[in-house]
Amino acid sequence: MKRVNRLRKVLAEGKVAVGTCVDSYSPAAIEAVGYSGLDWVRVDNEYSWRRDESMEHMMRAAAIVDITAMIRVEKGDPYLISKAFQSGAGAILVSDIASYEEAMAVVKAAKFPPKGHRGYSGYSFAGHWAADSGKEWVEWCDQDLMVGVMIENEQVVSQVEKVMSIEGLDYCLFGPADYSMSIGLRSAQKDHSKVQDAIKRTADAAAKYKKAVAIGIGEPFEAEAKKYIGMGLRIIEVGHELGVLRSVYKKAGEAIRALGR
Repeated sequence: MKRVNRLRKVLAEGKVAVGTCVDSYSPAAIEAVGYSGLDWVRVDNEYSWRRDESMEHMMRAAAIVDITAMIRVEKGDPYLISKAFQSGAGAILVSDIASYEEAMAVVKAAKFPPKGHRGYSGYSFAGHWAADSGKEWVEWCDQDLMVGVMIENEQVVSQVEKVMSIEGLDYCLFGPADYSMSIGLRSAQKDHSKVQDAIKRTADAAAKYKKAVAIGIGEPFEAEAKKYIGMGLRIIEVGHELGVLRSVYKKAGEAIRALGR
């Protein structure tokens, strides 16, 4: 798995990295995303429960189409981070971070000693079943694999500059929906002034420490992307594959039915 991390490469070149989220756990969906030319794909393991061979099949699909797979896992279980990397993920993302200490714990779980406490075994898809493990592989893992956290509540935004200063943390994904809930809005209100202020505060802190910020966007994609790129965000997530599919079918169906009226 010592291939170029496409997400890291695009960011290092100063470009905007474009990806999407796959909820269906379909390797074919991962392949379609890769063949579309996107740079990365997030596999969401927070709001679904897949701790079986399906995740490894998804990672194999990502390897086939040379796209960086980002796996999102819940906080509080450091072994999930290791398992994500062992299965072939190029990036991990941990949800519901509430403090500097929790963010630091994520980095420690993602790195091998002495930088952290990730357990070592080359007997995995990522290690080519021990055919390509050892010191060189360990160094590659610590340097090339990407570590990210969710910024999605009021508590962590109050510490966001300190969080962004953590060595070994590469990026964050801002979650407007949960942030809206955390400040009492009772629904996802991405365009609310307080939510927008928090996004800007996160982007400014990340820029100071040369970290990247991701955000999900909806239609109209170009207008939303332009807005957030202008704010300094460099990782753009274009919807969820099932939502995009539903939207395309809905528009096509409505347009075709209108022809027969």
